[in-house]
Amino acid sequence: MDTIRHNFINVQGPNLHIAETGTGPNVVVFLHGFPEIWYTWRHQLLAAPNAGFRAIAPDYRGYGLSDPPPQREKATYKDFINDLLAILATLDLLRHKQKCLQKIAVFLVAKDFGARPAYQFALLHLERVAGVVTLGVPFMPPELSQFHQNLPEGFYILRWQEPGRAEADFGRLDAKTVVKNIYILFARSEIPIAAENQEIMDLVDASTPLPAWFTEEDLAEYGALYEKSGFQTALQVPYRKFHEDYDAAELTVKVPALLIMGDKDYVLRFPGMEEYIRSGKVKDFVPDLEIVHLPEGTHFVQEQLPDEVNQIILTFLNKHV
Repeated sequence: MDTIRHNFINVQGPNLHIAETGTGPNVVVFLHGFPEIWYTWRHQLLAAPNAGFRAIAPDYRGYGLSDPPPQREKATYKDFINDLLAILATLDLLRHKQKCLQKIAVFLVAKDFGARPAYQFALLHLERVAGVVTLGVPFMPPELSQFHQNLPEGFYILRWQEPGRAEADFGRLDAKTVVKNIYILFARSEIPIAAENQEIMDLVDASTPLPAWFTEEDLAEYGALYEKSGFQTALQVPYRKFHEDYDAAELTVKVPALLIMGDKDYVLRFPGMEEYIRSGKVKDFVPDLEIVHLPEGTHFVQEQLPDEVNQIILTFLNKHV
């Protein structure tokens, strides 16, 4: 971990934190999901330089060590897209080609809801993207985002979309316990759904241990960062901006892509999700897509099976560099 460099970049007001390893023109940017921050990519940040890649893992605005947006309740996915573009510009990711400066096309590797800004960035800034890798979540067109209509009121996303409800639920506990509970819930194969008289945090018994691959030291890192940032921005984006428009003229992704899916990931239990992936319907939107299934993989494959996931990601990157 001592080889990871930490810097701050001022982007349209907020200071954004980035963790970085490696050097050179081949760049991969790691975009986290929730409840994650840059630290979720610790295994990948250490592996990428050994394969010749410069690796960058930012905290979104309002997450981890990054400053919050000026008005948390108005944060959008578009903010994250603009921040990513500004990060690439600030890091001066240019290279010389035939005596001219050329923008470097980066690879985007994204987990969970990070798939949305990764794919949206590829749609809006095609020339800046060499390829997209997502873990746990495929490209999701607007019609697939309606899966919650077939799930009960206690579905965790519906609960967290309700202003004030998650804040009250989380507020009963310290940040470290909230993160622990979410990691336990999201590492299971079942969709987290609360009964009418329950809150989402009530779904985890206090005696339930952490997943074997997630240590108390890891939890302490997450807890400290969420003590700093709080959960306000994380509840706004993704959950309360779930139906935000893609803002793209068309929804066909024109770069090589890879989906890594754990077969024990609860996301596969969303109505229509497994059929969408296994039938190949997802390739209607992402034609040049490879799909890798990990039989024992949960929602956190990058932390649960780091060596295997690193090999899969690096093989894809080297194929398209």
